[in-house]
Amino acid sequence: MEETKYWLWLNMVFGTGNHRIWEVMSFFRTAEKAYISLTSDSGIVSLNDSERKNVNAIPLRNAEIFLANCAKRGIGAVAFTDPDYPEQLKHIYNPPSLLYYKGNISCLKTELTVTSVGTRKATPYSLKAAKEICSELSARGAVIISGFAVGIDLASHMAAADIGRPTVCVMGCGVDVDYPKPNFQYKDTILAAGGVFISEFPPGTPPNSPNFPKRNRILAALGAAAVVFQAGAKSGSLITANLAAGQGREVLCLPPADIFSGEFAGNVKLLRDGAVPMYDASDVMDCITGKKKQSAETSAVRRGAEVFGERREPSADEINSFMRAMNGIDDVKKETAVSTEQPELSDELSETQRRIAMELSDGPLHADELAQRLVLDPSELMTELTELEIFGTVRSLPGKMFELIR
Repeated sequence: MEETKYWLWLNMVFGTGNHRIWEVMSFFRTAEKAYISLTSDSGIVSLNDSERKNVNAIPLRNAEIFLANCAKRGIGAVAFTDPDYPEQLKHIYNPPSLLYYKGNISCLKTELTVTSVGTRKATPYSLKAAKEICSELSARGAVIISGFAVGIDLASHMAAADIGRPTVCVMGCGVDVDYPKPNFQYKDTILAAGGVFISEFPPGTPPNSPNFPKRNRILAALGAAAVVFQAGAKSGSLITANLAAGQGREVLCLPPADIFSGEFAGNVKLLRDGAVPMYDASDVMDCITGKKKQSAETSAVRRGAEVFGERREPSADEINSFMRAMNGIDDVKKETAVSTEQPELSDELSETQRRIAMELSDGPLHADELAQRLVLDPSELMTELTELEIFGTVRSLPGKMFELIR
């Protein structure tokens, strides 16, 4: 598609995954018009010195050559405006403006998609469950999506590929990079079954650690539901699960083999927070097709709306008040023991994470209320909250309530 080279040029100028691309595109209907405006110095968009330098130093020809080289190596590129761009990604916070792929990207043109995640050091119990449930889901027409890591990811992919069904491998590096090395012996089998490897990172990009949290928002969004087979207390699978919940996806979780084992601490947490217990493939299919009962939180919010005596969706303030009551927390204004001291925050926190912590310094808040106060996209907020939980700065309460740990 001709428009793809302009999207790639924008990525070269602003950087892969940089939300500035979307700030710029808010002024233009097409990437081509953005390119013409930026290179003609029209003044419509204000650029910093680094961005202005890139605009002047990077010719469109560079993008054309790069795409041609990708094509020679069997690597495709699909831009946000391309018909083959996955519909599931179009409505998330900071969607990838360009995806690289190797294989059959059209396998994502279905509503029956399931994101499967779990630890690299999986137990035999979790691996068996992943293989059997993902195999059954694939046989029933679902496309399995995972991150191509060792452990649960690979078991999920191969459960589909072994029966000739497509699976989607979302990479935290270039699609041509042999990572992780033990898994690439399975690459041809996955491709032969109609699967695809996709990444927002250009070919040749190494698996740098910051890439994977960015990759997780794509993992979470592509599935109509997310299933967690095994997760420890600080597993990256929890980030994906929280992102999925923030994007309105159903989250299902395998009941732990041992409730006292730290290997399943993440499973216990997710189930306590309202994830749907998963015993077989039918539980997942029921969620996707809408046959599953509403989650406990949704029911609670609707009961709250009845308490308010109105037939409408409650506001963020009303949800917050109701969920505080459900958790046994008095209204902030009525509390007499609220600390007036500023919380001590780690220097490792980002500016957004510090803002979240300060909002929570007066007491617990519902995620919707936090998002409204901070003017944050819900999926972005859930990512930040999950990282704050891992840092030990906040803890989650039932019903998407969060509080600061002092």
